[in-house]
Amino acid sequence: MTKRENSPFKIAVILTLAVFVLLAALVLINNMKSKSNSETTYDKQPPIEGQPTLGDSDAPITVVEFGDFKCPSCKAWGETIYPQLMSDYVDTGKVKFSYINVLFHGDESKLGSLAGEAVYKQNPESYWIFHKELFKAQPSENHDGLWITNEKIFEIAKTIPEIDVQQLQNDLENQTSLEEVKKDEKLVEEFKVQSTPSIMVNGTMLEDPFDYEKIKSLIDKELEESK
Repeated sequence: MTKRENSPFKIAVILTLAVFVLLAALVLINNMKSKSNSETTYDKQPPIEGQPTLGDSDAPITVVEFGDFKCPSCKAWGETIYPQLMSDYVDTGKVKFSYINVLFHGDESKLGSLAGEAVYKQNPESYWIFHKELFKAQPSENHDGLWITNEKIFEIAKTIPEIDVQQLQNDLENQTSLEEVKKDEKLVEEFKVQSTPSIMVNGTMLEDPFDYEKIKSLIDKELEESK
């Protein structure tokens, strides 16, 4: 008799607990979604002195790409978002754009970075041509396979008249740009870069680098505040 009288109470308790657990789960999911859609803001932006940079040096906004020549998403970003950014903001003098090497794919990433830095030392303008052509050489399939080689680098460099290929060969053999690459590695660690491309607008790291509307809104906000 006692058990029968208590059973509705027990059922009510169980239902209450079930509702509580469900609500807690929903709150947790919402918090996770909110966190995933948020941006990370740092007290400072990566120093770009000595880094390959495009645009007016006095531009009030700095956009930095942490990229890897072996990364297919970086190639896609360079083909889709980068041209819009250049047209809307860099070419108009509102933004300067800088590139920092990431070495997530080991020796090939390192070789590409060393080559890029060596070309940059020779001729900063030629760097951006080399940069574009090296990404262009990335295969659409099996991009994880070996393709950044000395042979591929020299093949690309020979198509750019301003590059001294012999000097580039000597630089790669002696790793003359190693300090610049190591500096980039420290910045990757300092700014907790977990994926490529990672895009920063002044001190804010975007969650989704392909969200151009978000990039624009951050830039426009910074431009308004700089007036």
